[in-house]
Amino acid sequence: MQNKIIVTGGAGFIGSNFILQWFANESAAIVNLDLLTYAGNPENLVTVSENSRYQFVHGDIGNRELARGLLTEHQPRAVVHFAAESHVDRSIHGPDDFVRTNVNGTLGLLEAARSYWSNLPPTDQQAFRFLHVSTDEVYGSLGLDDPPFHENTAYAPNSPYSASKAASDHLVRAYHHTYGLPTLTTNCSNNYGPRQFPEKLIPLMILNARAGKPLPVYGDGQNVRDWIFVDDHCDAVRTVLARGGVGETYNVGGRSEQKNMDVVETVCAVLDELRPDDPVVPHRSLIRFVQDRPGHDRRYAIDSRKIERELGWHPTETFASGLRKTIEWYLEHDQWTRNIATGAYREWVAKQYSL
Repeated sequence: MQNKIIVTGGAGFIGSNFILQWFANESAAIVNLDLLTYAGNPENLVTVSENSRYQFVHGDIGNRELARGLLTEHQPRAVVHFAAESHVDRSIHGPDDFVRTNVNGTLGLLEAARSYWSNLPPTDQQAFRFLHVSTDEVYGSLGLDDPPFHENTAYAPNSPYSASKAASDHLVRAYHHTYGLPTLTTNCSNNYGPRQFPEKLIPLMILNARAGKPLPVYGDGQNVRDWIFVDDHCDAVRTVLARGGVGETYNVGGRSEQKNMDVVETVCAVLDELRPDDPVVPHRSLIRFVQDRPGHDRRYAIDSRKIERELGWHPTETFASGLRKTIEWYLEHDQWTRNIATGAYREWVAKQYSL
């Protein structure tokens, strides 16, 4: 077994930030398996593309022959599984893609990992890890006064996306308990930060506000999410990979519950300060309430005391500091934004929010 890991979905938002952080802190090489769907962007990893410890493989996690071949060839000590269809709105319009990638793709990857792991020497079997990155959305929706989700909260997914992730979580658990595969699972709250595809709330607000376009807010804007800066999440994944208990699940949160409306207004306030010459200022005058999406969960909240207590991980960014870093990154990377905001992206936004 080599000092190498396989990362799936490493060209996406969280995966690319994880790879960049990994090379800044770790010694192991990385093989990045990514299909490069609409949200996968090789530009996210241009700074490491020539690194001798980095290899990119264009392919589908659902291709079992490919996955088995990569594991056999590279003999990694771990698989870190980020690859997923992840946008609730898209899952409502097209759930098939979410089942294909999140359920069947994860199953294929687990089968390949089990075959590889079963043939390792005993000491390497003990050292190998399969880390599955999941979401807090599998737990369903909370009332405003309910306690946060913890690792033993019953699953109650409410969207095709969260249902597909719940299914993948159950498969990972089953492969540990049935076959002994040394798995780890993380369930994380809403991520934000650099390199996020601008269909998600924060980058969508930044791009639209800068262009003087409407800022669409679902329903009454009072839906609550726990927010975590992407670098804090990536650090949590590295921590769980290094010290997590085999077969365990760890909830990862930013200790920062925010109403959607408050998030949008905070983005606007920072942009008022940093870009006072934008076409429309104050930026909050662009806010428009739009029809709520079907089955919109009211509140998510994460109890992350287990990972804090057992592994010593804590988030380092507050929402205010992380959001400012995020906005500054987008302001400094106009070309990245222009490359992303294609005609297909603009058509999706117009369709989704009826703008």
